[in-house]
Amino acid sequence: MSYESDSLRSIYLLFHYGSKPEILDGLGFDPGGIPEGAFHFPCATTEMSKSVGNDARVLDIGCAVGRSSFEFSKSAESVIGIDFSQSFIDVAEAIRKEESVSYSRFSEAHLGDFLEVALPENSNPERVSFEQGDAMNLRPDLGSFDIVHAANLLCRLPRPADFLNRLPDLVKPGGQLIMATPCTWLEEFTPRENQPGGKTIDFIIEHIGNEFELIEVRELPFLIREHVRKLQLSTAQTSLWRRKA
Repeated sequence: MSYESDSLRSIYLLFHYGSKPEILDGLGFDPGGIPEGAFHFPCATTEMSKSVGNDARVLDIGCAVGRSSFEFSKSAESVIGIDFSQSFIDVAEAIRKEESVSYSRFSEAHLGDFLEVALPENSNPERVSFEQGDAMNLRPDLGSFDIVHAANLLCRLPRPADFLNRLPDLVKPGGQLIMATPCTWLEEFTPRENQPGGKTIDFIIEHIGNEFELIEVRELPFLIREHVRKLQLSTAQTSLWRRKA
């Protein structure tokens, strides 16, 4: 499915901004076993940070339709959200401007109703900027950040090592890196020769372990509704790192 398609944009808007009742509406089974945190993943990853100072500068790489960027804006001084999909960036910018944004919630792959996006409460959209960009080839003048956040990005990159190798330049000494990945390595996204040979966490350590200290690793659940009969329940290996001085 193309990341520029209207249908995927709608799926991600529900994933990022839909409430639990909106996501579960119409299901034909008891959803009681779904972890509560699965409905708040774009917020849960941001909460991995130990502290976000009022003067913090944050980079949200692979920001998709922007929810995590808005969450960081509640306390950070400035946030840059970058995604490869121009469609995602366009709709995130429309939300930032508080324009009317509606999307499809699918009951079947070709049927559905419409929901509206509301800017997350207590966010500060004036502190956020969005831009299209390639995580493997980020513009050289980005500078460095107090927090770099990359959620469900790594295993969708053709050359993940290129992204990992850039991280020491992006995170200030003492700064934080939050990286979440379901470790779903597929050749349609990443050629086999560029995938980890072993565990993903070891692959990350191999590339950034000299410059970053691993603080903790959690498994964070997330739920993506494609339509009422197809939901993806997954967990993301979410690691918090501190840039060495």
